[in-house]
Amino acid sequence: MFEKIWIEKYRPKKLNEMVGQEEIRERLSGFINSKSLPHCLFAGPAGTGKTTAALCMANELFGQKWKANFLELNASDERGIDTIRTKVKDFARTMPINADFKIIYLDEADALTRDAQQALRRTMESYSSVCRFILACNYSSKIILPIQSRCAIFRFSRLDKENIKSYLEKVAKAEKIKLENGALEVIIDISEGDIRKCLNMLQTAAVSTQSKITKDYILQISHRAESKDVRDLLNYALGGEIKKVRKKLYKLLFDYGISGEDLIKQIHKEIYNLDIDDEKKVKLLIKTGEYEFRLTEGSNEVIQLEALLAQFSVI
Repeated sequence: MFEKIWIEKYRPKKLNEMVGQEEIRERLSGFINSKSLPHCLFAGPAGTGKTTAALCMANELFGQKWKANFLELNASDERGIDTIRTKVKDFARTMPINADFKIIYLDEADALTRDAQQALRRTMESYSSVCRFILACNYSSKIILPIQSRCAIFRFSRLDKENIKSYLEKVAKAEKIKLENGALEVIIDISEGDIRKCLNMLQTAAVSTQSKITKDYILQISHRAESKDVRDLLNYALGGEIKKVRKKLYKLLFDYGISGEDLIKQIHKEIYNLDIDDEKKVKLLIKTGEYEFRLTEGSNEVIQLEALLAQFSVI
């Protein structure tokens, strides 16, 4: 039998089991205790608990019948007005089962077209007596104002590194995983506050090796460069050592298999850690932004990265 993916296996069932977001959990618990829920808008980066919060609320409000009273849709897959007119409206117009209302959860709601959002606004008004909407998005600014004004807005922030580490340690203990000192810190650094990415990376590492999980192995499976390698690359460039720059760049791109776009993001991040004055950092950041745009437009990554590092040598 196939094992469940860990993001589902270890997904909290109740709000008090969630990682971080203490203020939001407290406010949502108040809704559950009063058995009263407004329409909600959850905004924030990926992997910070938006979907988990909605599922926990449904579980606590409806108990074992929660699946009958909860509809989850991903608006980025079904972003047109027909989705609102058919799936959403068909679910909203039916009566809840042993409850005062049902919940419709629209993930990535900022992907809905403006026409679909206008149709959604009308649906929210028409069925508010038997249905509550929870909209999740990365950017609340992409949700039309009439919908925002009808929702209680909750802004999810990136999770604290210590909270993520504590959670991953519990998972590692439950799965009997052996970890090298510092391996979890590497996972957390790569994930940038996305706990879903952390769990996926930890599971990938656990199932693909029977030995202790090391920092190097995490970097290998995530196709990321170690911070020291990127810093060395930048220092070579700033010192005008072009041959060393080319050798290090080729090692990162071809030996480690790192994509140009991922590498330039790491370069951008590492610029802030360089021991140079702020004025020079500003110039490096401006150049990095220019070349990142060229890469996203489809330019050759080797040529563009070599050109970027050559620019660094004359700044």
